[in-house]
Amino acid sequence: MKNFVAIEDHTRQELNELLELAEHFKNNKFSDILKYKTLITMFFNPSTRTRISFDLAITQLGGHHVSIEPGKSSWGIEIKEGAIMDKDAEEHLKDTVKVLCKYGDILAIRSFPKFKNWEEEKKDLILKNLVKWSTKPVINMETISHPCQALAMIKVIKDKFENVKKKKFVLTWAYHPKPLNTAVANSAGVMASKFGMDIVIANPPNYDLDDFYLQEMKKNCRENGSNFEISNNMKEAIKGADFVYAKSWGSLAQYGNFQKDIHNQYKDWIVDKEKMDLTNNAYFSHCLPVRRNLIVTDEVIDSEKSLVYEEAENRLHVQKAILAKLSGNMK
Repeated sequence: MKNFVAIEDHTRQELNELLELAEHFKNNKFSDILKYKTLITMFFNPSTRTRISFDLAITQLGGHHVSIEPGKSSWGIEIKEGAIMDKDAEEHLKDTVKVLCKYGDILAIRSFPKFKNWEEEKKDLILKNLVKWSTKPVINMETISHPCQALAMIKVIKDKFENVKKKKFVLTWAYHPKPLNTAVANSAGVMASKFGMDIVIANPPNYDLDDFYLQEMKKNCRENGSNFEISNNMKEAIKGADFVYAKSWGSLAQYGNFQKDIHNQYKDWIVDKEKMDLTNNAYFSHCLPVRRNLIVTDEVIDSEKSLVYEEAENRLHVQKAILAKLSGNMK
């Protein structure tokens, strides 16, 4: 495995190998397998769990972590190749990457879309150019997809179900006062479909995910003999669910032109006990951070069926697996 940047790049066998490694590290917290190895992370956007879990992961495996925040703790960075650098950025990504590869062993990046032009931003140029110019393995810590989070999510699902195939996975949109990145939803749906779960995407009209990711989910479902459905009715979608994954995301139809009056019509899209009672005694999870009593009620997130903290813990274990696999230190 050369890089870990998108779930759709990997087979189920490769993902299962990472999950097996993650379970190994869950039971064997400390190791020196990454002794003298350095992880360099680039955070263009804020982070809590991602930053801390990567820091702990490399440290507990004997390595070292250096983190920069372009435009804050380090120089602002120009992304586009061939750009005339007459604006705010002092350094080009190409130069940054080539130098960082001289210093470290694995690079990782977190860079969200700007919510201006989806057709341009979905090209994921920061990540793609980083991969293009890097001579070291690259990890996506969230751009337009979030493969690390999806790996933590599927681990918590597989820990609860002996066989996840044909289990009903409901990925439901939930209200948030601002338009958010679709990354978690994109990767979550692709991941669940890779493992043969029956997929239902629930979202309001005109809040569909990008067609690339929906087509990936449909393809995976066809190959696994599982079902795929999109619903604009949250209560109908959630009926009989085995696992409910809540996430808010912005409407691509309103991308760069957020219409709050339309958005605020959907405040009733909240995961509450009434809706969870329609499920097959389903588990609930969310990637965090979560706005309580907007996305999910206290009663649901604090219940015994909530897996949010287990999923968050899994970030540490799966990231150890990714680092170990990319370093080539695991046989």
